[in-house]
Amino acid sequence: MTLDGLISGATTFGALLVGAAAIDALVRPRPGAALRGGSGLWLNACMTAALFGLFLAICGNFMVAGVLALAVVALLALASNAKHAMLGEPLLFSDLALVGAIFRHPQFYLSAVRPWQRAAVAMAAAALLAVIGWFSVWTLAPHLDGLLLLAGGLAALALSLRGGRVRRLAPTPRAAADLARFGLLPTLLLYWLRWRESRDPPASEAVPRQAPRDAPELVIVIQCESFADPAELFGDPDLALPALGLARENARQWGNLEVSGFGAYTMRTEYGVLFGREEEALGFRRYDPFLTALGEASWAIPARLTAEGGARWRSLFAHPHDMRFYGRDRIMPAGGFARLVGEDEFAPPAPGQGRYVTDAAMAQRIAELAAQADAPTLIYAVTIENHGPWAPDDAAGGASGGPNLVRSYLRLARHGDDMLAHLQRSIGALGRPALLVFFGDHRPSIPGASLPGGARHTPYVMLSFDAAGRIMAGDNRRVDLTPAALHHAVLDTALGPAEDRPL
Repeated sequence: MTLDGLISGATTFGALLVGAAAIDALVRPRPGAALRGGSGLWLNACMTAALFGLFLAICGNFMVAGVLALAVVALLALASNAKHAMLGEPLLFSDLALVGAIFRHPQFYLSAVRPWQRAAVAMAAAALLAVIGWFSVWTLAPHLDGLLLLAGGLAALALSLRGGRVRRLAPTPRAAADLARFGLLPTLLLYWLRWRESRDPPASEAVPRQAPRDAPELVIVIQCESFADPAELFGDPDLALPALGLARENARQWGNLEVSGFGAYTMRTEYGVLFGREEEALGFRRYDPFLTALGEASWAIPARLTAEGGARWRSLFAHPHDMRFYGRDRIMPAGGFARLVGEDEFAPPAPGQGRYVTDAAMAQRIAELAAQADAPTLIYAVTIENHGPWAPDDAAGGASGGPNLVRSYLRLARHGDDMLAHLQRSIGALGRPALLVFFGDHRPSIPGASLPGGARHTPYVMLSFDAAGRIMAGDNRRVDLTPAALHHAVLDTALGPAEDRPL
């Protein structure tokens, strides 16, 4: 390489590192100072250098490689800021697992993208490949330079991560604080490494229990998509849901479910209720506990019902969606579910009813499964009708006459409330001891109406039915719970209180 070429390459590389640091400084939450801490800047530089080397090894053009590396950094920053604005947290290493889900389950994502948008993305990708091909340098030297730079960046990164100071960074999960301190790329890397270092817990051990006299023979748990109390969510008592209000009056126990996610992350709440492990015990697994749930199968409610309540218990998992999503097709049987009730067992939505299986169809099928139960049975059901994004809804009218996402959400939330009412009637008609648990998985994220930054809780109710199908209110206690604590409340009601519960 000539002296001019060396100077040009060094200038491009230096500008790249400065540009990457400047872009990272824009990622929210932003650092208190102008830049991130020294360790974060160093890790960011190593990762940027490796990324630049990769593109240089591919195209052999310093300028194109620099632009592509900055484009990747900028794309991640934009994605993180968009997620922060919508869900209240930055991009996490676990979010990158969803990239694979796009290829495994394209129908779930592509159905939400309009044909012209798909065409535009395909054309942009083709244009990008054409530009890279046009400006690529076909002499060997710059490609070798790229490989050396890639190897050097990765080597510096590996040595840094083995060093004492950097190795001790981010020992506990504090995503917002760590991103503000270290930056986006270093936090993604550090959290991924900490996650990989985590280990499965010991197998759950059966705990002694005192069987209750009114133990239910049927336990139905409903995880309702994006279900929240509209009266509280929008500050309007007139929006109160009648079935939810009546259920609270008659519940043996009810209150707020202190979920950790906002606007998404169904699997965090689902895992907590099913497996009963608090997020503090999960460590870095908390961000997507389904990624490691196979190693924790003995903690699931069905497994514990069998171990502590006897093999007579039979468990069904119902979800009107592709069970391969989040690996439910493997996780649920491993956790003790004898049968998966998938989308092919529910009536599909009629024209005008939206994209997903309705809550009415869910309630009907769950009632049928409950009526067919001839042994102590758990039915855990996950609904999907109220899954966003919500389409503008003019059907409710209104003074403005314009599209209104809130009206669309309210219409679907009322469908969830109708499902709760339907289930109360159908379970009561069975005339057998039963427990109905109903809760929302997270609050909705609705631009301009329901935003991150405030309360995150959703409602839950636990309703007990006696052998005649009558609701037994009991103490009607108001107790706010985490999803993991709700797991234990269900087991305590079904099998009796635990005399000694492991942490």
